[in-house]
Amino acid sequence: MVSALALAFYLAKTTEAEEVFVPVLNINRSELPLRGDNVFFLQKINIPESLLIFRDEIDLHALHQAGQLTLILVDHHVLPKGDAALEEAVAEVLDHRPIEQRHCPPCHVSVELVGSCATLVTERILQGAPEILDRQTAALLHGTIILDCVNMDLKVGKATAKDSKYVEKLEALFPDLPRRNDIFDSLQKAKFDISGLTTEQMLRKDQKTISRQGTKVAISAIYMDLEAFLQRSGLIADLHAFCQAHNCDVLVTMTIFFNTHNEPVRQLAIFCPHAALRMTICGVLEHSHSPSLKLTPAPSAHPHLQAYLQGNTQVSRKKLLPLLQEALSAYFDSIKIPSGQPETEGVCRELADKELDRAGNSLVPGLSQDEEEPPLPPTPMNSLVDECPLDQGLPKLSAEVIFEKCSQISQSQSTAASLSKK
Repeated sequence: MVSALALAFYLAKTTEAEEVFVPVLNINRSELPLRGDNVFFLQKINIPESLLIFRDEIDLHALHQAGQLTLILVDHHVLPKGDAALEEAVAEVLDHRPIEQRHCPPCHVSVELVGSCATLVTERILQGAPEILDRQTAALLHGTIILDCVNMDLKVGKATAKDSKYVEKLEALFPDLPRRNDIFDSLQKAKFDISGLTTEQMLRKDQKTISRQGTKVAISAIYMDLEAFLQRSGLIADLHAFCQAHNCDVLVTMTIFFNTHNEPVRQLAIFCPHAALRMTICGVLEHSHSPSLKLTPAPSAHPHLQAYLQGNTQVSRKKLLPLLQEALSAYFDSIKIPSGQPETEGVCRELADKELDRAGNSLVPGLSQDEEEPPLPPTPMNSLVDECPLDQGLPKLSAEVIFEKCSQISQSQSTAASLSKK
């Protein structure tokens, strides 16, 4: 978002031609509330959301067909399949991830493996026309680089020498910019703040999916207490609506938070209207030994929803995915009926037929593209590309990883304390 805004600002200020430079945020406007850090930062920098232009508010294909479109891609270099026709309109790419040669447009490509694309935009502005840089734009670039580079922490290894160089240059030009720790902490907090989101938005904010034979399971991470989540008004209706809208048969929610003793807590909720499928999934998770989730059933007022306290906080969502795949396999094995025998399992048979019908149209025979958890948190999805090699890029930091590391530290400290007592 910031790379597009700042580069468009620079081009508008330095280009004499009668071209109009429009920063287009490559998401729908309805997706913005899911980007808590973006919303917070816009408010902090005093940029009204109403001034922004989102992808669903401009017809790029119509402009291209009329010969009135030139594109510059920032912070990504692979167009979605639906935009393949726009490739010939791409005049330049400015990115900080390794190039995917098969998909990169045939144009001027400027790629440098720095921690933040905002660093490259800052460099272009300061080298090309430093006099146009105002405090508002500088604050946008400064905060973005710090967030992308995890507060310039050398131990994390995200920040390069160039990232550090341009953060320091911005701070020298505008000494009243916020302190690094302050801006990083506030943006990190905002990134995972779900207080203003609807249930549907909370589930969609950090969601992954798996599928097998046309049966789809969504797994959402939510950073709050499960009890509070289950008490949300109209929750069951919202869960039904979410599954219908996203064509899901099962919705698994993993809640993550720290208790009053600053100890990590994980909880699970499995929502599935199909009893046989739900029971199979719950059975596999309850009896798993590798890894053992150490599940304790928690109260649930709805027959379609099973809730658990997860005793083993080391089992992250990434480690849960193979267990869910195993559960789907077990389910389909259980509904196979030997030839020549009557179909006694009517409900299971009906569900199986539905799922097998959908299987023929499924583009994802196993794990979906997005379900491999990155070693550290997802970059803001400002590109929404298909087959994008983001996982090839620099590591990212997520709440999920922070949570897991804290849990490991907590357990190791407890073990050390026990040994010292002995």
